[in-house]
Formats: sequence, C-alpha cells, structure tokens
Amino acid sequence: MKTKNNNSKRRIRLFFMAFILLAGIMIISFYSCKDNKNDKIEWLTESVERQDISNMVTCTGTLEPITKIDVGTQVSGRVDKIYVDYNSIVSQGELLAELDQTVLQATLSSAKSSMATAKSELEYKEKNYERFKVLYEKQLISSSDYEEALYSYQKARNDYNVGVSNYQTAETNLGYAKIYSPINGVVLSREVEEGQTVAASFETPTLFTIANDLTKMRVIAEVDEADMGDIATGQRVMFTVDAFPYEEFTGTTTQVRLSPTTTNNVVTYEVVVEAPNDGLKLKPGMTATCTIYTLDKPDVLTVPSQAVNFNPGNEPIGEKDTVVWVLDQGNLLVRRQIKTGNSNNMYTEVLSGVNEGEKVVTGKNTQPAKLTTQPDSGNESSPFMAQPPRRGGGGGRR
Repeated sequence: MKTKNNNSKRRIRLFFMAFILLAGIMIISFYSCKDNKNDKIEWLTESVERQDISNMVTCTGTLEPITKIDVGTQVSGRVDKIYVDYNSIVSQGELLAELDQTVLQATLSSAKSSMATAKSELEYKEKNYERFKVLYEKQLISSSDYEEALYSYQKARNDYNVGVSNYQTAETNLGYAKIYSPINGVVLSREVEEGQTVAASFETPTLFTIANDLTKMRVIAEVDEADMGDIATGQRVMFTVDAFPYEEFTGTTTQVRLSPTTTNNVVTYEVVVEAPNDGLKLKPGMTATCTIYTLDKPDVLTVPSQAVNFNPGNEPIGEKDTVVWVLDQGNLLVRRQIKTGNSNNMYTEVLSGVNEGEKVVTGKNTQPAKLTTQPDSGNESSPFMAQPPRRGGGGGRR
C-alpha cells in the first residue's frame, strides 16, 4: 500500500514538472512571436556630401627632354679638337668641335685654281667669239668658223660655272669641319673622342646629343589599347619615379599618338605627358609610373551609386528617370528624382534633386513592412513610409 502511494506521488511530481516546462515554452514562444511581429525595417543610409570623384588609367613610360637634338657632321674626317663634355652648358652658335681641315683646305685650294683657270679660258673664248662674230657679220668667214667659235665660248662659260660650284662646295665642306651648337642647352652625351675618325658617306654620324631645357620634361607613356577610349589631351597626370618613390610629380597629357606598337601581341599607344622639372630631379631615361585621370571632378555633390540603383518596393520607375530615396527626420522614405552627371561606379555626381547632408537609402537589413505614402512637397511622385524602426533613429550606417 505504501508503494502505491509513492508511485502516485512520483507521477504527480513528474506531471507537475512537465506542465511547468510546457508553460515556459509557450510563454517564450508567445513573446518571440510578438517580437517578430514588431520587427522593423533597418534602412542603410549614407549622407549626400561633396567630394572628388575620378577615374584613372595607370601606365608606365620613359622620361625625355621636350627638345633633344643629335648634332652630327656632314663631312668625313678625323676629330681634331673637342671643346665640350658631358653636362656642358652651351649656347646657340657655340663651337663644339673641329675636324682635321688639311684635306678640306687642299680640296678648296684645288677648286679655287680650277675656277681661276676656267675663268681665264672663258675670257679668252669670249674675246675670240666677239672677233669671229664681227667677221661673220661682214661675211669674211664661213658660218662653220663662226659656229665653232660660238660653241667654244659656250663650253668655256659652262666650265666656269662648274668651277664656281666646285669651289662653293669645297668652301662649304670646310665650314662643316667646325661643329656648332644649333640650340641653347646642355650636352647629354658625347659620342666621339679626339683623334677618332668619323665617316659621313652613308649616314650622318652623331657627335653630341643636346637637350634644350631640362626644366621641362615629358613622359612617353605606353597606354594599353583597352584604356585608350578614355584618354584625351589636357588630362591631369600624377607619376612617380624609382629615384623618388615617395614623391609625386604632376603633368598634363599633350598628345595622343595614333601609331600603335605591338609587343608580344599586346597593342599599346604612345601618350605624351609634359611635366615641369624646376628642381631638375627628373633625369632623361628614367622610368615613370603614371596615373592618368580620365575623370577628374573636384568638390562636387555626390551620392553613392548604390542609392541610384536602390528601389524599396519594386516601384515603377521610368527608363529616363533617375530616382533616389531620402530618409527624412520622421524616418519616412521620400522619393526624389535627381539629375546626375559623371560617375566613377562608387559615387555619382548629382546636379540637382537633393541637398548636401540629406540621407539617401542604399539598402535594407530586413524585408520591408507595408509602406505608407507621405506627401513629397515639390516633387511629382508620391513617397512611401516604412514602419518605425525597432531601435530608434533609423539604425542606418553612414
């Protein structure tokens, strides 16, 4: 009898514990469902603000002077004297070097003698022709004698003209033996030594390379064909060189060359970037890593590009309309039609439709509750209002 009583008490105790457990589960479920019913939309927002927007193309190139001239010689000979060296500052018309003039002087003397002989011959033939002409007019000589005298005179005149030309050529070649600077500048390289023989038979040998002004440099940048659609003259360029890796230099695109260069099936085009070099830090031949700003709009009003693409409830939007949704002080969504300018994919320039400091919606954390319309003063479209957020103030990130 006592055992039955113990079993009954045990069953009552277990039943009571199960009842308490079930009640607790029901209470938790009730409040959980209640809390879910009161879930609110958490809008993600960012402020409308002024900032710089840009797109850029990166490339590499080689620095060189804007004006660089190779100075050569038009005559062959031995280099007799050199008056300048590397880095020498030279002026236009300054004597740089001289070739040995012995052979050239002899050639000039020979040409001068030949010209003098031809002149004497011409004078003799001319007087002889004048005598034969008078006799022929009086019919004292035959026509063949007259014609022979005329022929001799004309030939002597032609020989003299050839002699004059040969003399002028020899005189000019002698002048070429002295090498003068064609511009003001600095000597970048000297390709010959005193005593060296240069031959100008087939091509002009280079003796010196002179740069006009090293305070103005240019970069010949190699731009990939895929980036050429955005490149134009007048664009801002920033570049660095290995010698000064932490210093940026500025430049401007001045020429986009049409001739392509193909290397290992990669097509590139040359873009000329002019850059000031007042400190003379940039040296010819340096490799420059360039950033060309194909879009460069400083201090413009912008919105995130996500805001332009956001639609809170699949609302119909015209194909030509650009719309953003603004969160006002009452946590209401207000539709704004805006006019946009340039874009760099992350941010879009706004020309009109929103004001600086307003919050535009870029996304949401939960599914939207029922939207309630709210009048939008000054706008044609009707706005929508979300239920108040669960944790005050809109809960958006900026």
